[in-house]
Amino acid sequence: MLVVLCMTSCANQAKEDDPNRVQVYYLKSDENGMVCEDYHVLSDMTNTKAVIEELLAKMRTMPEKLEYEAPIYGPVNLLSYKINGDVLTLNFSSTYTTTEKTTEILDRAAMVRTLTQVPGIQYVTFTVENTPLLDSNGNIIGNMSADNFVYNAGNEINTYEKVELVLYFATDDGEELIPVYRSVVYNSNILMQRLAIEQLLKGPNTDLALPTLNPQTKINSVSVRDGVCYVDFDEGILTQVGNVSPKAALYSLVNTICETADVNKVQISVNGQTSATFMENVSLDTIFERNLDIVRE
Repeated sequence: MLVVLCMTSCANQAKEDDPNRVQVYYLKSDENGMVCEDYHVLSDMTNTKAVIEELLAKMRTMPEKLEYEAPIYGPVNLLSYKINGDVLTLNFSSTYTTTEKTTEILDRAAMVRTLTQVPGIQYVTFTVENTPLLDSNGNIIGNMSADNFVYNAGNEINTYEKVELVLYFATDDGEELIPVYRSVVYNSNILMQRLAIEQLLKGPNTDLALPTLNPQTKINSVSVRDGVCYVDFDEGILTQVGNVSPKAALYSLVNTICETADVNKVQISVNGQTSATFMENVSLDTIFERNLDIVRE
């Protein structure tokens, strides 16, 4: 059966005079459709393996446009791939099956539509821990081509909305948190969790609270999957600010993100790695939940 997917129209179609130009497909940040961008493949198009690896790396990387989301991210953890004739098999870890169904279909569509543009690859099949991927009825999904995923083209609309955010900053002793309410007018294409993090990095607009995070920190990417917000920073996030304790700084971030809709857990990474130690005190190798015990009444 064909899966019908709502997509925004691709602004730039592949140019016939550029054989290395393909479309890379991404999810919309609200995960209700797909978008695509033209991409010039740097590898020799006759080198199938090199082109596949380049496109997989592209789909693992969060795009610069905030309204786009990489399809191979979070629980969609690609372990390996292999080529057999015109069939490309992608093998994922067991976390793949935890992805919400609509998101899983969009992820799958993005990967299939991108990778079947590789010369010599006509079909893509998915396995989980080397076991064939099953549909909701327990049937093997098998080989998929671009024709398995058709779409309706539409137009993106940039709108601006007003929202009141709840941001958590430190008390004067740096050991607890207090909520600060801030009204922000924002572009609705921006992911709400990223907006909240950006505002947190700007610091409080009151003398009653202290900033908790290094304002020079760069946000590499933000995405939300199945109630978990995955946020990746540069190393600036590891710098302690003033006398604010690492625990207070960490939960100022976690609690702030968990105040946004559809999020109850946070996974933090630094340049793509969760092995870092936050402010030399807290290991990031875990998924954090809201902590209200540290909030001052």
